[in-house]
Amino acid sequence: MEFRILQQSPSCYAGNVFCSVQARLGIRKFLSLVSTNTTILQKICSRNYPRRKTQYRSEVNRAAVLCSTSLNDSTLAQYDNVKIIYSVAAATGHNQESHPESHLRVPAIANALEDMELTPKFQGTNVIELQNYKPASVDDIVSVHSKSYVAGLEKAMDRASQDGLILIEGSGPTYATATTFNESLVAAGAGISLVDSVVKASQTYMNPPIGFALIRPPGHHAVPKGPMGFCVFGNVAIAARYAQCVHGLKRVFIIDFDAHHGNGTSDAFYDDSDIFFLSTHQDGSYPGTGKIDEVGHGDGEGTTLNIPLPGGSGDYAMKMVFDEVIVPCAQRFKPDIILVSAGYDAHVLDPLANLQFTTGTYYMLASNIKQLAKELCQGRCVFFLEGGYNLESLSYSVADSFRAFLDEPSLASEFDNPAILYEEPSRKFKQVIQKVKQIHSL
Repeated sequence: MEFRILQQSPSCYAGNVFCSVQARLGIRKFLSLVSTNTTILQKICSRNYPRRKTQYRSEVNRAAVLCSTSLNDSTLAQYDNVKIIYSVAAATGHNQESHPESHLRVPAIANALEDMELTPKFQGTNVIELQNYKPASVDDIVSVHSKSYVAGLEKAMDRASQDGLILIEGSGPTYATATTFNESLVAAGAGISLVDSVVKASQTYMNPPIGFALIRPPGHHAVPKGPMGFCVFGNVAIAARYAQCVHGLKRVFIIDFDAHHGNGTSDAFYDDSDIFFLSTHQDGSYPGTGKIDEVGHGDGEGTTLNIPLPGGSGDYAMKMVFDEVIVPCAQRFKPDIILVSAGYDAHVLDPLANLQFTTGTYYMLASNIKQLAKELCQGRCVFFLEGGYNLESLSYSVADSFRAFLDEPSLASEFDNPAILYEEPSRKFKQVIQKVKQIHSL
């Protein structure tokens, strides 16, 4: 597989493959120091912004990212009250200036967690950061992706080192730097390791922790034959196959609430009856897939479910979707584990979609999915970061998801501004939900 070269200064390849975020700054201070190129991340519209408005400066505070190859090991079996176990793979070397899938995304989240006292430093053994994990192997990756794509991308890293950025897919556009291949292995490995930890805990404790992979590059658009839509390897798809092959968890239920359809995940399992893929996304948005009548093929017919929501859908729509579609669908499927493609780009402030999710919407989803996993599969559940391109709404929404996992009250009211919301298109989304229920006999 050949990739087209774009010129870029080698100075753009900051960072190391094994990087963990050291949250040393408050979230507001950190966000005030990020690049002016990320002004694209602030939604431009006629509505008012929420109370907290971030001013972006040209410098990136490198102190917010600490690279290390000697990570401490935490044995999960020592703790019986762990509620969250998370991993961080910031991929700081995978970056293109002015690109919305910024190398600042994961550090911003890590700093928000620190600022809001949601890390092990403040939560004790309620929260564990999994630091000593291995990158995914090539065998793990080719359980989903073609060998020719994986080999071609690895080979292209030499060209990226010499010549600059590689444009590896044009619709996103999706790029690669000299570190992209290794950092993508680290991201996939972070997710796989969380599956290991959550499964191990579920064998000992009635209430295992929820896993959250704070990773990039994202994965749900990456198709079996190549990259797509900012995504390099299908992190959640790779973890699903791993859960089946290594842990014998035959039935995997994947929920994707990113604003954009997870076409790569869908393609990987479209004819597989043992992996159920359910996606909520904005109708008509990139990549144009995810129609209601796409329900799977062959043995997999009926195990793909798409809910294309009309623009403007928000909290009301998602509550109805969860109660009337996700819950009965999962109950009927009887999963052994639930994996979540957690995209935060459906937030009303996100620049790459036109939905009206709020921080409170994500709290609701996190809380309800946690409960669903407890009821159906012994609490086995892992979230994987996908989209989310406004650093503030992304950070606060992930933090509120953590609060839901900790059974703490939401602080969404401190960030969300109801004044910028408008009436949801209830007639349209109710029609969509009813059609989905009819097609899938729910």
